[in-house]
Amino acid sequence: MKESVICISIVICIIFGNYKIQNYIEQSINTIFEELKELKEEMLKENKDIDDEKVKEQAEQVWKKWENRHDKLAYFIEHNELEKVETSLIELQSYIDTKEYNDSISQLDKAVFLLNHIQDKYALNLENIF
Repeated sequence: MKESVICISIVICIIFGNYKIQNYIEQSINTIFEELKELKEEMLKENKDIDDEKVKEQAEQVWKKWENRHDKLAYFIEHNELEKVETSLIELQSYIDTKEYNDSISQLDKAVFLLNHIQDKYALNLENIF
């Protein structure tokens, strides 16, 4: 009887921990998604209407939010996955610095895809369990 109570307690702790981790991952990715969405909207304006300073500022905000979340995400997510997102964000920043907005939009879309992939890969669902 004692062993079954301990086993059930461990399983409950694992499920609760996974739930908390999933919420943190989802919250982190959604925060970065919102920033990237705003940045993309600004870059999709016609060339003469794009506010270069605003785009740079938004890109820096995305990077700061990523840096704030990166360390904690590294506890739960493969470093390879995080490095891909980080590389994409660095390339995005360099394209913005050179005002190559078409290339920066493709890098932004790549970062969004990678973040979606991370969110799907670490979601607790039957597809990932089996």
